[in-house]
Parts: sequence; C-alpha cells; structure tokens
Amino acid sequence: MNIQEMLTGYVKEAVQNIYDVTLETVEFQPTRKDFEGDVTIVCFPMLRQVKTNPVKLGEDIGKYLQENVTIVSRFNVVKGFLNILLNDAYYLDFFNEIKNDPDYGFVKELEDPRKIMVEYSSPNTNKPLHLGHIRNNLLGFSVAEILEAAGNEVYKTQIINDRGIHICKSMLAWQRFGNGETPESTGLKGDKLVGNYYVKFDQEYKAEIEKLIAEGKSEKEAKAEAPILVEAKEMLRKWEAGDAEVVKLWKTMNQWVYDGFEETYSSLGVDFDKNYYESDTYLLGKDVVNQGLEDGVFYRKEDGSVWIDLTDEGLDEKIVLRSDGTAVYMTQDIGTAIQRVEDFAINGMVYTVGNEQDYHFKVLFLILKKLGFAWADYLYHLSYGMVDLPSGKMKSREGTVVDADDLIQEMTETARTISEELGKLDGLSEEEKEELYKMIGLGALKYYILKVDPKKRILFNPEESVDFQGNTGPFIQYTHARIQSILRKADFEYESQLVSEYELQDKEKELIKQIQLYPETILLAAENHSPALIANYTYDLVKEFNSFYQNVSILGAEKDMERQLRTQLSKMVANIIKSSFGLLGIQVPDRM
Repeated sequence: MNIQEMLTGYVKEAVQNIYDVTLETVEFQPTRKDFEGDVTIVCFPMLRQVKTNPVKLGEDIGKYLQENVTIVSRFNVVKGFLNILLNDAYYLDFFNEIKNDPDYGFVKELEDPRKIMVEYSSPNTNKPLHLGHIRNNLLGFSVAEILEAAGNEVYKTQIINDRGIHICKSMLAWQRFGNGETPESTGLKGDKLVGNYYVKFDQEYKAEIEKLIAEGKSEKEAKAEAPILVEAKEMLRKWEAGDAEVVKLWKTMNQWVYDGFEETYSSLGVDFDKNYYESDTYLLGKDVVNQGLEDGVFYRKEDGSVWIDLTDEGLDEKIVLRSDGTAVYMTQDIGTAIQRVEDFAINGMVYTVGNEQDYHFKVLFLILKKLGFAWADYLYHLSYGMVDLPSGKMKSREGTVVDADDLIQEMTETARTISEELGKLDGLSEEEKEELYKMIGLGALKYYILKVDPKKRILFNPEESVDFQGNTGPFIQYTHARIQSILRKADFEYESQLVSEYELQDKEKELIKQIQLYPETILLAAENHSPALIANYTYDLVKEFNSFYQNVSILGAEKDMERQLRTQLSKMVANIIKSSFGLLGIQVPDRM
C-alpha cells in the first residue's frame, strides 16, 4: 500500500470524527519545492461536503493525523493545501522492505491478469527495415515489456506483408535484371538485395512512362500501360492462381528477406512469439462478413459490394467486401483479430501502427464491437508520429530511406568516436570495447526515440543522442557504471538492516522518495502505453542520484550507518536503472 492509499483512510476517518461527514474521495498532489512536506492533501474538493473554510479544514485534519498516525511527524497549511511531513522511520522501514527485491516495481501477481497481444514491426517483404520501422519496433517491444511488468500475460507478434503488387515488383525486377544473383553470391543481406530490385523496378517504370508520354500517351495512360507494371500485375494474378514457378520464386526471395530481418531484429534486441503472414490471412474475415450480413451488421449495395454504415458514430460508410467478393484490408484485419483470439485465448490487443492509420483502427474496433466480441473493448491503437531527419522525409521506392542496419552501425561508430575521445576505457579488451560501443550506441538510439511521447513526431539527430550529458541514454548508462564502480570499491559489509532511529539527511530522503515512485510509474506507463514515462522517470532518478552523489560522501562517510545506507541506496538506484532500461530494451554497462 502506498502512502496516499494509507493516508486516504486516515483523512476520511478524521473528517468523519471531526465533522460527521463521509468523504467520497481524497485528492493528493506532489508537495511544491518551495514548501516543507512529503505529500500534499488538497482541501478544496472536500468543501463540497464539509462546510468550513479550507485553512481551518487543513488545520483540523493535520492535527488529527499528527496525533493519530505514527508516521506523520508534523504538518503545515498553505491556503487550501495541507502539507504532511513523514518521519524518517517510515522511509527507512520502506527501504528495508524493498532494497533486496530484484523485481521491485513489478506487479508479482494479478488476480485476473489480462492476456494481451502486442503487434509491432509488420514490415513488407520488398525492402529492408528503415528508421520508421525502428520507432515502431522499439515502441511495440517496450510496451509489451511494460504491460508484462504491470502483471499482464503478453504475447508479441507481427504480421508480415508478404503478398501483393509491391512484392511482385521486386520479383519481376530481379527476374529481368538480377542475372541469378543471391545474398550469398553478392555478400548482401537478403532484405537489402530484394530492396535494391524494388528501387530498380521504380526506375524502369518511370523510364517507360516517360517513353510512352513522348509517344503521345497521357500521363494517366502511360502509368497504367507501362509494360513492366502490366507484367507485375500478371505475375500477381499467377501467384494468386498458384502458378508453381511464381510461387517458388516468391518463397525464395521472401526467405532472403526473412533472414535479413532476423539479423536486424537481433541487432535491435526485439523478438516475437509468433509471426502471422498476410499470404495466410488475406482470405480471413469473409465468413465473418457473411455472418454479419445475416445479422444486419453489414448491408449489400446494388453492385454486390458489402458495407457498414457508421455515420451515427460520427464516422462514414466503410466497404468490407468488394463487388467481386474479394477482401479489402479491413476484412483481413477483422478475420486476423478473431484468429488471434482463437490462437492465444487473448482478451486484449495493442496495434503499433503509425498515426496515418488512426481512422482505420477506429473503424476496425467499432466493427468488432458491433459484431458482438466482448474483447473488442480492450483493443488499443498505439498510434505514433513519424520520425524525420534533418535532411527531410524518406521514400522507399526512391531509395532515400535511412536503412535500420546502417543507422545501428552509425550509432555504434558515433559511440566509439566519443568514447575514445573521453579516453576512459583503459583495461578493457578490444572485444569488450566493441560490445560497449554497441551498447552505448543502441542505448542512445533507443532512449532518444522512447523518451518522446509516442504521439509526437520526432526529429532524430544521431550526434545529439550520443551525449554523455543531459537527458540521454549514455548519461544514464554512465551513472549505472559509476555506481558499479562505487560498489566494487566498497570493502565493508553494507547489506545489513538499517535501524529506524537513523536520522535521514535531505538528500537521502529525496532519493528514497524518488525510488518510491517506480512501481506507480510502471502502472501509469502500462495504462498509457507510454515508454516515455519510464524513460523520463529514470532520468529524474539519475538526476536525484547525481545530486546526492555530489552533496554527500558515500564510501568516505564518517559513521558506519551512513556508509551502509548510502551504499545500499546507490545499489538500489543501479538496480532500478537496469530494471527500467530493461523495460525500454536497453542494456546497461558495468564499466564505461
């Protein structure tokens, strides 16, 4: 039970005893820095039930708490705000209780945990992963970890877009211009090789359009009649008809891409419990639409197409089956959602997809509710903004994307350059240094992206992210390494229980108060699907620790109890950094 929950009962008891009024709620807020106090009770909302002035109300409650609650040492009232000071024994008892808990902050057991599937990445098999995919992967993976830390049962998944005209474009370009080259023969990652042919297709397509326009065709006619596009459409038709040769090429080239993706996922440190493939799911949902037609959820237009009318909900009409009976993306998404519930018995889903799909998911979730699925109330679109670079927007087909592997490598190199300039890596082997450069570089990249609220657009600056000062991953990693150095130098027994008579200094107390916030931060981050809350909490913790480090002596403290407490506090901070960064998918080094 946290302090607010505990005090709520006593405040209600005080008002009942003094005014004979049963309070509905008690409102708290953090104590302002310029007032003395550990927790602040807001009196104004109580005035709806208690007929008195806010200062008197605060005084009456404060006196009652001071006389009846052992952990309350004193209080003060500023206008309608009752600032409560807690005694040192309360903080020491709390710290003794949690200091050896390796999973501090995590919910151990929920009575009724939700089973949630988190979908992220979901790439196309015609190109490598790029910077936009990196934000998607980091967000999805981190939200999955946070939801699990909050006591839920979590499954991670992706749906791979492995069919369609865009896949056939790469296949056709490879057939025409590839001369049989493979990832093995070129030394290229498979996704890079296939992506090159997607770009090659676009170049040839544009050249053919120009030629047709020069021959007198309109631009619209030229785009539709360009021979290479006509041939790609024919290849798609053959694939859908099960043509053995086309299917064999499709399987071969897709496997090249999957192998490439796996390398990138491994570098990024993300994983999946199950992959879904659009080639398996694209026919799902048709039976559900037919059932929905019978139940009056959908209606058929004169041309035979099937629609749903959502105008009463402030949306519009949405097609769910074309007039020729083929599915649209919405049909597939309906069917895939139902399939996932059947596969994993889940009762909630999180879709990590960019904000350009906000409308799509509003419609999808509403359709599933109208179809009567109870779990549709627990669907969440983890909508996020785009990632921009100082140089501008990215375009895959023009080959101007920032490749994920290249960015990971660039971040590692930037970390190497800065670390070598700082010159603090004496005594580490070359292998250990390389591992450290990657840890710092990836930590910088992940933290820079995850510290921003998902809904906001990001302007990503690689050099700015690898800074050993300020709100950056390397700054926090460096603090963890600094604490490990302190612990290595501690040549005394510091793990024993702390006596409650110890008088806390301000810096010690402030650090314990910051440590107390970790469990509620995890719950808040899970509720809001926001790794940014974890990232910025960790930065606040590290700032508090560094202030503590600069203002009190840790290993050189005069009294044994001071040295013990301060060393234990340092260790606990390091544990929380490692834990919270783990939720962000970031590793922390012991030396830097």
